[in-house]
Amino acid sequence: CLPSTSLFTCRKLAGCTLFITGASRGIGKAIALKAAKDGANIVIAAKTAEPHPTLPGTIYTAAEEIEAAGGKALPCIVNVREEQQIISAVEKAVKTFGGIDILVNNASAISLTGTLETATKKVNLMMDVNVRGTYLTSKACLPYLRKSKNPHILNLSPPMNLNPMWFKNHCAYTISKYGMSMCVLGMAEEFRGEVAVNALWPKTAIHTAAMDMLGGAGIEKQCRKTDILADAAYCILTKPKTFTGNFIIDEVLLREEGVKDFDVYAIAPGHPLMPDFFLDEKKFSGSQQEGADGAKVKTEAAAAEPSGPVAETFRVIQGAVTEEYVRSTQGVFQFELSGDGGGTWYIDLKSKGGSAGFGKPPVTADVVMSMSSTDFVKMFTGKLKPTLAFMSGKLRIKGNMALAIKLEKMLSQLNAKL
Repeated sequence: CLPSTSLFTCRKLAGCTLFITGASRGIGKAIALKAAKDGANIVIAAKTAEPHPTLPGTIYTAAEEIEAAGGKALPCIVNVREEQQIISAVEKAVKTFGGIDILVNNASAISLTGTLETATKKVNLMMDVNVRGTYLTSKACLPYLRKSKNPHILNLSPPMNLNPMWFKNHCAYTISKYGMSMCVLGMAEEFRGEVAVNALWPKTAIHTAAMDMLGGAGIEKQCRKTDILADAAYCILTKPKTFTGNFIIDEVLLREEGVKDFDVYAIAPGHPLMPDFFLDEKKFSGSQQEGADGAKVKTEAAAAEPSGPVAETFRVIQGAVTEEYVRSTQGVFQFELSGDGGGTWYIDLKSKGGSAGFGKPPVTADVVMSMSSTDFVKMFTGKLKPTLAFMSGKLRIKGNMALAIKLEKMLSQLNAKL
């Protein structure tokens, strides 16, 4: 990949094969076109072969657009409710392109109706398409994904939020979308180290034909374009397979990747945007009108953090950070952790107020420490001395050693809280 001024112009997906359900229109097609610009192969696994009376696009018109954008397209008639259609399309994809590198589970059915108003056939449709379809498509693709160099499964599903307000008005729909998210939770752990499995969800409503049907005329002004999800998906799918088990919100990720102008994604720039389902305002406060305030972005990103001992340790550290620590330390520490709950984490003891959490630090790190997540937890709970960890090769340190020693002093004060 050649260095570039833009975040999104490296041809990282050239030659990769993406199997995308529901790719004939909307979000699925936008993700397909983004990858097509790199020269990717796209399997359009969708059920619209004949033009729909109200919805635009078929698998064949999508194929033409993908080819025009620089990709190779394989249109396949797939209703994800039919297991045999999924299997046949997967076999055809492997025969045509030699394998599958990425699966995007985008196909989805929606009915925002209460328990007594939801017809049984609608309940069956949502459970079959959203949960069962995602599960069976993943199952069919996994044997081929495991052979890929950097395989990913990406489900278009939300972080699981058990606030009853998200269940009371459309219980069946919520159960079906959280079923997709539970596939992420389970498969990410089951195939850790082999296949990355993540979820992506929009912070605000996205303008699609389905949204027009649900919201009626004028709704588009409160929405963003599908491009924001395509850009966020591209970021995820070009990360290494160690980036797994995350529930990602499009805007949060793109801010972390350095995007500052979100007006380009708005249908009507400056118009108030409608938040999407399943995201509580308090969790995802701050929006496109506000600057990229580091602390705010990190609070938002907390919803996508992994769970487990490492995450718990960072939560305690975050709670223990004081102005005094920031004043006396004046350093930013990045941790590259391998194993369960691993990935990139940080402690910022330089910026006003200080912060700690998952992802890259808001400013460039002074010290980068690499170790296993198990040893990290031991170190922060006083069971492993940093000096000993360093001397025995369990801890590798790059950068300012004096600051690393300062952090060791802070650890001894924190151990009581951990």
